[in-house]
Amino acid sequence: MPKKKLLLHSCCGPCSSSVIERLLPDYDITVFYYNPCITDEAEYELRKENQIKLIEESGCGVSFVEGDRDTDEYLELVKGLENEPEGGARCTVCFRQRMAAAAKEAAESGIGLFTTTLTVSPHKNYRLISQIAKEEAEKAGAEFLDMDFKKKDGFKRSIELSKEYGLYRQDFCGCEFSRR
Repeated sequence: MPKKKLLLHSCCGPCSSSVIERLLPDYDITVFYYNPCITDEAEYELRKENQIKLIEESGCGVSFVEGDRDTDEYLELVKGLENEPEGGARCTVCFRQRMAAAAKEAAESGIGLFTTTLTVSPHKNYRLISQIAKEEAEKAGAEFLDMDFKKKDGFKRSIELSKEYGLYRQDFCGCEFSRR
């Protein structure tokens, strides 16, 4: 029996590592690397390279697709929220932009089902991400696989796998405002 297809929105290789490991037995995964919030070109490319490195070196058979990187749209969406604290209103806008794009990609590609690596981080609000993803899934005609990937030591496992594969682990979320 063939596995169900799943689009996995990914912020980076390290966060996707334990998520892919958890989902792979049950799903045919396509990683959707979409992060317009990463406005620094070198940082964006480094994270993308490490995402691809994980996929290739792990031999997991996961596909990779890159979303459009419209940093201007992101900056316009968060205008006036630049000084918000990490986890505040700016992050909510960013989550919505990424979940809307993932839902749309899942629907338009025919995959239909999507989830996100964002919930593996202990620094991210799982309930908020889940709520936004469900709303965007409904708008796009897709389905959201609602999982809190930090459970069952998902974040700890992502650190272990990052070391195993020699992945670059960033020390900030990605947007220029979180770098502070």
